[in-house]
Amino acid sequence: MDGYLAGFGSGVHNRITDVVSTVFLVPEESSVTKQEFAEKLAGKTDISKAKAMDVIDAIFSTKPGHGIVAVELDGGRDFTVTGFGTFKTRRTKARMGRNPQTGATIHISARKSVSFRAGKGLKDRVRD
Repeated sequence: MDGYLAGFGSGVHNRITDVVSTVFLVPEESSVTKQEFAEKLAGKTDISKAKAMDVIDAIFSTKPGHGIVAVELDGGRDFTVTGFGTFKTRRTKARMGRNPQTGATIHISARKSVSFRAGKGLKDRVRD
């Protein structure tokens, strides 16, 4: 991860796990926006809001070749943030399904999907 965040100052990547695990658990609204995430990240670290947006994009972007999580998943690797959780890709088999409007039998192709499994730290925090 050092290569991805080299331009963001020392220690930023060491604080990301703590920030991500606390930011997503703030009960202010039903969903935290990217803008709010950047504000909270900037407030908990020694970086500007603009730099925080750059960090968020470096981690979560879905543009081909950009976001760390997406690049690793594309490469067939799981992405684990200890205590927070694990992102994985799964293969679903081709199967037969039914069109809910017409009742006709349809073929559903095999595909890859992304799954997330919460880590112990996140589960414990949410349960309390």
